[in-house]
Amino acid sequence: MTSPAFPAVATVLTLPGPAGALEVAVDPPEADVAAVPVVAVLCHPLPTEGGSMHNKVVTMAARSLRELGIATVRFNFRGVGQSEGAFDHGEGELDDLRTVVAWVRAARPDAALWLAGFSFGAYVSLRAAMELRPAMLVSIAPPAGRWEFERIATPTMPWLVIQGEEDEIVDPQAVYDWLQRIGAQAEIVRMPETSHFFHRKLMDLRGAIKHGVQRHLPETGTAS
Repeated sequence: MTSPAFPAVATVLTLPGPAGALEVAVDPPEADVAAVPVVAVLCHPLPTEGGSMHNKVVTMAARSLRELGIATVRFNFRGVGQSEGAFDHGEGELDDLRTVVAWVRAARPDAALWLAGFSFGAYVSLRAAMELRPAMLVSIAPPAGRWEFERIATPTMPWLVIQGEEDEIVDPQAVYDWLQRIGAQAEIVRMPETSHFFHRKLMDLRGAIKHGVQRHLPETGTAS
């Protein structure tokens, strides 16, 4: 299977992945904003709990970034949607992310790479961060205490962490304790009265993402 070119319009395509085909959705920046040379790759929540690239938190995060002029790439981990293979407890999913990032960097060498992830997707993207060296990292409800966060090298790039204070799946205090323990130099947004899936808080999430990453946008084409 030949890797496709980076599309200029919203496209769902297939990449050759380590466990078979990977289903990938590429979306250009919103039409009414100036494009910036950034491509953000977003990772979805736990496949065994119904997580996919169509998860509403992931799609809102992607929309937030597109409203800043960023092209977004969402993809289904192995065994989800049209992606082949089977759930691999974060190991194979890390390889899936590496594959998507390699394609983005080959297809868009002009653009900076950003990484974002929600829940399990935050865990996978955090594990990859120091290897892949994105210019910006966004972690939404990183599941500290549920996965092996001891394996994660402390990110040194600009990093935004967003955590709901009433998360019923990820213990907010476990997240804050982990960030303190590793000496994280992250901007931490604590969202009050917010559950794991940001019910009735998606617009607040949108605002938190846009505010948190705005100053890290490339100067060319940024809005005032």
